[in-house]
Amino acid sequence: MATIGFIGIGLMGSRMAARLLTAGYSVWVWNRSPEKCQPLVQQGAKLAANFADIGRECEVIMLCLADTSAVESVVFGEHGLSDYLQSQQLIVDFSSITPDATRDFAERLRAQNVHWIDAPVSCGVIGAENGKLIIMAGGDNEQIAKLRPIASHLSQKLTHMGCVGTGQITKICNQMIVASNAVLIAETVALAAKAGVDAAQLAPALAGGFADSLPLQILAPRMASNNFEPVQWKVQTLLKDLDNAVALAKDNTSSAPITALAAQLLRLHAAQGASLEDLSSVVKLFKTP
Repeated sequence: MATIGFIGIGLMGSRMAARLLTAGYSVWVWNRSPEKCQPLVQQGAKLAANFADIGRECEVIMLCLADTSAVESVVFGEHGLSDYLQSQQLIVDFSSITPDATRDFAERLRAQNVHWIDAPVSCGVIGAENGKLIIMAGGDNEQIAKLRPIASHLSQKLTHMGCVGTGQITKICNQMIVASNAVLIAETVALAAKAGVDAAQLAPALAGGFADSLPLQILAPRMASNNFEPVQWKVQTLLKDLDNAVALAKDNTSSAPITALAAQLLRLHAAQGASLEDLSSVVKLFKTP
């Protein structure tokens, strides 16, 4: 089995790395705040003191970081990962970053004979815990084939979307649908409650019909009960992805007015102190008298 390095032990990364350990992989972990790695170390992971440890020990290196700048800093910053990489290593980036940056990063590492797969995921914290993520991957066929047996412990499905960058484009499309749905569900829950309907009954009442969706079944009950814990999707994460979507649409002369409106509403919600709250909390925008 390949030795795996996992960089970025946050809401998603901690759960994904734990599943790899459970599957029997040798896993080295690194996080900017090393204390977040301790539960994984107790489970058997090796704590990397620096990127040299990762580069020396790991055949496959996985990233699960906040945004484009975080990925660039980790890989190409001073004493970054790229200083210690070896020929034929594979980097799998689960982060949601811009397609242009993805292609640039992959090209810069190609000179070192290092491979890059962009593999953003969907299905959130619950999917990460249960190994039921959806992976949208961009990269060459040989490297995707190398990733599949590892990804089988993390996901219910890995779809090869095409060359490097196409995974990120697909994730942007996913986030456009998720965030726009979330805002509409919030609007619907608030309206139902104000009009005299028990909003807690919306999700079960609509289950199986044309309006049904996974976001509806997850978000509507939380919105109806004003219970936004535990955090599954941070508002700031979705907002970052929507900003990437609007930029991608502009670059491709494609109209995205619904996405732009969803971004505007999430930005307003974040400005009111909710950037680290769960996406379901956006209902507060609509429940305010």
